[in-house]
Amino acid sequence: MASISLHTAHSFPSSLHTQNPKSTLSHNLPILSKSSQSQFHGLKLSNSSHLSIPSPVSAKSAIVAKVSEGTQAPSFTLKDQNGRSVSLSKFKGKPVVVYFYPADETPGCTKQACAFRDSYEKFKKAGAEVIGISGDDTSSHKAFAEKYKLPFTILSDEGNKVRKDWGVPSDLFGALPGRQTYVLDKNGVCRLVYNNQFQPEKHIDETLKFLKSV
Repeated sequence: MASISLHTAHSFPSSLHTQNPKSTLSHNLPILSKSSQSQFHGLKLSNSSHLSIPSPVSAKSAIVAKVSEGTQAPSFTLKDQNGRSVSLSKFKGKPVVVYFYPADETPGCTKQACAFRDSYEKFKKAGAEVIGISGDDTSSHKAFAEKYKLPFTILSDEGNKVRKDWGVPSDLFGALPGRQTYVLDKNGVCRLVYNNQFQPEKHIDETLKFLKSV
């Protein structure tokens, strides 16, 4: 089930040209990886039926949404896929799309990353930056970004500290890290929150639609 909240009181410095927001994956770019594991969206389930997900949020500790429309997004500094420290404040002055996803190399997360990749020029035309965040380490991110030729920054939130600071809700009673996207304005104030675990490509459609509307 998707949830969305938005606030359009502030406008962005630039807007998108009228284009179809649906992305088309290039035939000469990889889309999904083949794996010996059984994978379902953000879950990685090995052949021995051992559940392996990056630092899952306990069902006993419910996450309360801390970043909602109209609130200032908490700052952070994390390592990117190349091991460089990246701070959210670096992007102040332009819209930023921050999307939290469960894990690298799972089908849903790969579809989402490739959809952001294929629409990246549309985000650039809107003057917006795209940042992906998950609990995977930098080496996993580097391999993921290189394999699928991702042109945007993906950050390593090992221990899920930033995920908790932002109040990203989990799914499946805390077993699956949530898939949630935020659009921040040039002042770092949240203007859109979109949550949809099982339709990852909708995150791109909804964020582009919102950026175009403002």
